[in-house]
Amino acid sequence: MLGSVDSRTGKIHPQRAHAASLMTDCASRFLAALNADQRRIAIFPFDSDERLNWHFIPKERKGLPLREMTPYQKHLASALLAAGLSQTGYIKAVTIMSLEDVLKILENDSGERRNPEKYYFSVFGTPSNSGMWGYRVEGHHLSQNYTVVNGKVIEAPSFFGSNPAEVREGPRKGLRTLAGEDDLGMELIHSLNERQQKIAIVNPTAYQDILTEASRKAALQGQPSGLSASQMNANQFDALMALIEEYARNVPDELAEGRLAQANQAGRNIYFAWSGGVNRGDPRYYRVQTPSFLIELDDTQDNANHIHSVWRDFTGDFGHDLLQQHYQVSHQKK
Repeated sequence: MLGSVDSRTGKIHPQRAHAASLMTDCASRFLAALNADQRRIAIFPFDSDERLNWHFIPKERKGLPLREMTPYQKHLASALLAAGLSQTGYIKAVTIMSLEDVLKILENDSGERRNPEKYYFSVFGTPSNSGMWGYRVEGHHLSQNYTVVNGKVIEAPSFFGSNPAEVREGPRKGLRTLAGEDDLGMELIHSLNERQQKIAIVNPTAYQDILTEASRKAALQGQPSGLSASQMNANQFDALMALIEEYARNVPDELAEGRLAQANQAGRNIYFAWSGGVNRGDPRYYRVQTPSFLIELDDTQDNANHIHSVWRDFTGDFGHDLLQQHYQVSHQKK
């Protein structure tokens, strides 16, 4: 946090650093701490195809993993992750990483497949407050993608997953990493009357995964389905907005306000769709669809104790909107 001193009172007035400048600073410090070999692994050209190659399953990634960093490099990597998330979002992210240790025990894994340090940090281009660059933090059940263009940030796709959704044995019994996303969706479907539920539930069988999967461009076939927000009463609409805000607040306030502005701009042109059962423990899926963004969550695998959730921007994922605007302005100047 920055601050300025009032010359009359002597009081310090706090000022928050802009998200883009904080990201630039953290990325620059992280890269400066790496040796030459590590930098070759961590840095990619901004226009590299790898920048769009995201996923959330347990597999090897490009980028520099935590397990190949020194302790002080790990601290700087954590700062870079934190720069793109709110405090709440950061806690979710590091908890997701820590669940690899739970899976290691449950699956009798050697520690090679289930390793809380198999999370990879990649920087695309050169961090700058005025240029184009980006970064990604990714591993099993976590993929946070950021694009910075002339000091503006797009923070999508943004994926959080949790396996187990609820830890049911051992010293961490009762831990629910994504409880808000799960509970608020359940509260919304339960707030609907029978007629509304019939419209909202588009399939009695839950989809096996989020429909957009790890696509490079978010797209759903056909017109939006489910229950329109225009058919909700005031309390139901408040429940819908609370669900959207849970996702919006995973990122820093400045970026969260941008997400909420998108929701407010959509007004009642928002659709809530559900598939699967509506009782706790039933395999289930929901989505919130607006003209500009999409939220999806599924909890179907491992006896409905395994969550995938994502925030996608239909036109802005990977900064496509910002880049298009930048190229148009550059072309006009030429």
